[in-house]
Amino acid sequence: QVDTSALTGESVPRTVKVRETVLAGMINQTGVLTLRVTRLFGESSIAKILDLVENATSKKAETEKFITRFARYYTPIVVVLSLLVAILPPLLIPGATHAEWVYRALVLLVISCPCGLVISIPLGYFGGVGGAAKRGILVKGSTFLDALTAVRAVVFDKTGTLTKGVFQVTQIVPKNGFSESELLTLAAKVEAHSTHPVAQSIREAYDQPINNADITDYEEIAGHGIKAKVKNQAVLAGNDRLLHRENVDHDTCNVEGTVVHLAVDQRYAGYILIADEIKDDAAQAIRDLKRVGVEQTVMLTGDNKAVAQGVAKRLGLSSYMAELLPEDKVEAIEQIMRRSGKGKVVFVGDGINDAPVIARADIGMAMGGLGSDAAIETADVVIMTDAPSKIAEAIQVARKTRKIVVQNIVLAMAVKGLFIILGTLGVATLWEAVFADVGVALLAILNATRVLK
Repeated sequence: QVDTSALTGESVPRTVKVRETVLAGMINQTGVLTLRVTRLFGESSIAKILDLVENATSKKAETEKFITRFARYYTPIVVVLSLLVAILPPLLIPGATHAEWVYRALVLLVISCPCGLVISIPLGYFGGVGGAAKRGILVKGSTFLDALTAVRAVVFDKTGTLTKGVFQVTQIVPKNGFSESELLTLAAKVEAHSTHPVAQSIREAYDQPINNADITDYEEIAGHGIKAKVKNQAVLAGNDRLLHRENVDHDTCNVEGTVVHLAVDQRYAGYILIADEIKDDAAQAIRDLKRVGVEQTVMLTGDNKAVAQGVAKRLGLSSYMAELLPEDKVEAIEQIMRRSGKGKVVFVGDGINDAPVIARADIGMAMGGLGSDAAIETADVVIMTDAPSKIAEAIQVARKTRKIVVQNIVLAMAVKGLFIILGTLGVATLWEAVFADVGVALLAILNATRVLK
């Protein structure tokens, strides 16, 4: 068993088996591990995570940028006011002494120091980034934390996001004189070079060596399927769109699952039904999102309408769009963003095949970043585990961070405003001003650490 809490925030140890991948940052708890190193430390997931957390401050929230600009003008203004307090009253007020007003000016200068604001606000956001990382949620900057507080819609990819992405062949339906074994053999051979999870499930069901010499003229068509020649037979394997495109008459399948149609030399050969399983916490994740105020939960998928409808109904999603090509998903997310107005739209995918949509959304979120360099590089927010329930948790962390930052601003401005008045009137002493300034900074820092809990 290995402890993955440093990477995922999960407290439950994970059991690993022979030939399974383990990552730098995991801690061996029981037994002896013999490992084969495949990468240098600088190329490991944990090194990339540490680098991104360290550089998170480069993408500052608007509040941070405002405070930095404010301090740039605030400091010289306070210095000038302090000089005026020290010089003008003795010249204009009868009986006023230079010593008394210089002392008051020093009190004003000390209490007006902006360090409480300048330190506590970035620290509040950095605490938010660190608190999220502690929970297995990697946020690439405070600007995305701020954006998460205004989320109105969350849009999901289906495979690997709401479902486990572990496909299994559940039914083989041959047509026009083909047998089940012929259909599975043809499908396995034509899918031999594909990395798609559906192709992998077909090869696993076939479970025999594949002679690549039998396969020629291989062509994978995004969002459709595969064309290839198997022993000089022209074989098509894919969805309805592929067979429509190639003008092959075929059965219409209204079944819940992914259907792979096959045709040989323009003759329909039948279909293979492949099922995927919904993640254990997916339904709870949707309920949590509604509880935190997300108005729309939408699913975009390239799968058929029957599958999409079944998943959407079981999870309680607001709406779904099915049979989408990758470019269709970009158009769909743009429509949702227009309807959401000033509210932010999150797209949640696996960070690899959904890269264009992740890049287009207000906030791109990738699931399963553990061990996936593409997920870490592409998205604005990376959930290191495969748990959709972390999405609502990320929103809650962002809102808590925002609340703490606002509290720090109000506290600092209120105390400083009070002591500026008291100092100018001669009520507050220099030591009281020092303690008030340091106290505000310390209270703000302590308040910022609450987000880590």
